[in-house]
Amino acid sequence: MSEYDGAPMDLQDHLARLDKAGLLTRIGREIDKDSELHPLARWQFQGGLREEQRRGFLFTDVVGAGGERYDIPVAVGILAANPAIYAMGLGVAPEAIGDVWVRAMNNPIAPVRVETAPCQEVVMTGEDLTRPGGGLASLPVPISTPGFDSAPYLTATLCVTKDPENGIRNMGTYRAALKAQDRLGVRMASRLSGAGGYQHWLKYQKMGQKMPCAIVLGCAPAVIFTGPQKLSIDEDEMAVAGGLVGKPIPVVKCLTVDLEVPADAEIVIEGLIDTELLEPEGPFGESHGHVALEDFNMSMQVTAITRKRKPVFVSIVSQVTPSESSVLKRVAYEPLFLDHLKTQLNIKGIKNVVMHEPLTNIRKVLFLQFDRSAPQSEIWRGMQGAATLQAQCGKIVIAVSDDIDARNADAVFWSLAYRANMTDDLHVMPYRSGGHGPKSGGKSAESTLMIDATLKAPMPPLALPAEQFMSRAKTIWEELQLPALTPQPPWHGYHLGDWDDRWSAFADAAVKGDWRTNGANTFDRRKSGMKPETPVRNIEKKG
Repeated sequence: MSEYDGAPMDLQDHLARLDKAGLLTRIGREIDKDSELHPLARWQFQGGLREEQRRGFLFTDVVGAGGERYDIPVAVGILAANPAIYAMGLGVAPEAIGDVWVRAMNNPIAPVRVETAPCQEVVMTGEDLTRPGGGLASLPVPISTPGFDSAPYLTATLCVTKDPENGIRNMGTYRAALKAQDRLGVRMASRLSGAGGYQHWLKYQKMGQKMPCAIVLGCAPAVIFTGPQKLSIDEDEMAVAGGLVGKPIPVVKCLTVDLEVPADAEIVIEGLIDTELLEPEGPFGESHGHVALEDFNMSMQVTAITRKRKPVFVSIVSQVTPSESSVLKRVAYEPLFLDHLKTQLNIKGIKNVVMHEPLTNIRKVLFLQFDRSAPQSEIWRGMQGAATLQAQCGKIVIAVSDDIDARNADAVFWSLAYRANMTDDLHVMPYRSGGHGPKSGGKSAESTLMIDATLKAPMPPLALPAEQFMSRAKTIWEELQLPALTPQPPWHGYHLGDWDDRWSAFADAAVKGDWRTNGANTFDRRKSGMKPETPVRNIEKKG
């Protein structure tokens, strides 16, 4: 049996697995989707919980601000509240996520067409879309940033479009605002390295035609995971999803537009996007940590809503990071960047790529961990390669040695403070894209900052008790039932190359209570004719 055979092929199977694994919290009390739902889910990211403590939420009694009651539950955090949840969506262990992605992109599997599908068990067209409580109003779409957002927003989307020239499909995760029961405001990024859907829109605009679009809400996690990835515009995400699960994804033709969608999707919104008139969209709380203000964006007329008889509506927590949105990207981006540096650029000594997540949203700040033997030329090649792989990623790139925990910003600052000479180890490379961020303020060209904060020479050990002593003390701490510890590296001392066996002997004697022997040794080595703080080895080597 292949390691991929365990991947869930629809969303509700994934939910059942999360529930069984203790990774799903069911909320049975009445929750207002417009003011309570996202703030409640947000607390597990803003409340100081460790990443492994986060869970998916399933809200089963959802109401609206106007007294609406919904018979469709809402799931939040069930895609990537933490890496374990993401990995369960692929049917693999968290440490295998990177390998699965690399394999899938190198070995895509084309989808298979079916004639009937669960996602079309219930169909709304025509007057069903505009009647009271019908159309988009029938869906429990939450407000993501209450107090700032202008409307409920679809966030966990797969927006399916097709190149009108070559027929190649694109699936992207783009936000969509409810405008009317049969109209959405859709934002597809138009910046450098922006959305594949936007490139299709430009072609339809040139042809003078509206662009067919199908928005998928909930399906097999592996299919959803392809949306946030920056795959090549001419690469079919549905085929990459097939590579992720190791078999073809069943797809069905939409009812009112010429597109195919996952047959096991929970909900599908079909429609036509205007290529002539744009509509104001926003404000909306964005993943760069600021509220996106009103922009003119795409206007989509809904032509059909199809769904399962008993669907689950999926939303994701985005906005200020960490968030579900940033975990979705980070757990796949990091191994992809590492693979690019290792296999495409053949960078020697590169060991890990860490994308800084809290507040900075993984794109702007990258940390590269190198083996201590890595030549300096490779360190600089690695930083340049990471800074240029994607226009939106790598405004600040810092190289550290592999003893530094790059997820601990304090450890990185320690490395910057003691291992980087800002005259020799800092380089500013001008003229890069501004990338993902708020549009307020000046629009001057961006630049890239690269700093080599690796060890340049052997240094003395880290000044904490050695590992065996800290481990023993931790055992005693727990026996005393003192407050629970959450150790963060570095939590014990270790060698950094500048050390002598004689000093190890001194340390061993000291912890055995034999410090008098050490004192006798140093008494016999007394010397005159120098000032205090003269290094011993500078004198004794001369002798």
